Amino acid sequence: LFKSEDVPLHCIHYNYRQRKDRERERSSLNPTMASLKVPTNVPLPEEDAEQLHKAFAGWGTNEKLIISILAHRTSAQRSLIRSAYAAAYNEDLLKALDKELSSDFERVVMLWTLDPAERDAFLAKESTKMFTKNNWVLVEIACTRSPLDLFKVKQAYQARYKKSLEEDVAQHTSGDLRKLLLPLVSTFRYEGDEVNMRLARSEAKLLHEKVSEKAFSDDDFIRILTTRSKAQLGATLNHYNNEYGNAINKHLKEDSDDEYLKLLRAAITCLTYPEKHFEKVLRLAINKMGTDEWALTRVVTTRTEVDMERIKEEYQRRNSIPLHHAVAKDTSGDYEDMLVSLLGHGDV
Repeated sequence: LFKSEDVPLHCIHYNYRQRKDRERERSSLNPTMASLKVPTNVPLPEEDAEQLHKAFAGWGTNEKLIISILAHRTSAQRSLIRSAYAAAYNEDLLKALDKELSSDFERVVMLWTLDPAERDAFLAKESTKMFTKNNWVLVEIACTRSPLDLFKVKQAYQARYKKSLEEDVAQHTSGDLRKLLLPLVSTFRYEGDEVNMRLARSEAKLLHEKVSEKAFSDDDFIRILTTRSKAQLGATLNHYNNEYGNAINKHLKEDSDDEYLKLLRAAITCLTYPEKHFEKVLRLAINKMGTDEWALTRVVTTRTEVDMERIKEEYQRRNSIPLHHAVAKDTSGDYEDMLVSLLGHGDV
């Protein structure tokens, strides 16, 4: 009854070890690449909830106690703490935090405490609003999350905002930007590691033709970028590099100020080399001209449980300074302590 598509065996590359590595990386909490430090003996959620309630009691807030708990719990553990807090005190922990905290410290704690899908839904919604519009955030969410994680983000988005993410993206973008962003957030990519090398060669040739014609928003160009699996796309872009002497992003830098081309390059980097993208976001966020706290907070809260160790390695290689040192130099107070803890350098 079911017949798989006939594909010649010589077109397929399948690496078992690579598949296992990718399976580990796909989990929402990647223990090998996460920077999160969790104590060996974690208290019960009810005990953590009680301690957090004590942190809010009295005239002042005990920020150190909040950091010592929330900055050292996994997303699953934080979810249990929220449930325990609501059951014990008839109040959402997020509302309690909102009342007690302020400024950048409040934002990092609130974003971190959210479930990953809820957090991404919140960031995506924020990125489509007029005064906080940020297409880069949409590219990050669409291109660095697994297909299943992106699906969960869209479910959370609908549950919270009573409309689809695709609907808001379509409404708040136009032209080439909409043509790129809408299929990026709509897709559900295949996640396997099988690669069709014949297809990789033919699509690398097609991409090169479109780049040579400066047809950067061509339907086929966008189709390849927004629908192919990351493994297939990686093989295509590797062939492009080998065959035409440069990575495709080098050929897309002709007009460095064009927003569409910037997003196109960011999407390609996010899909193929995410730690390089996040290193650049952090480097631009922490600079002598001032700190972009929103970008810094976004990267730390969304990547701590995923691939922050890789990002830290990339940052050290590119900037010759450990990331936590750079963050500590550019931030202060409880905000600094929370960020440094999430980067794996606070007391557990």
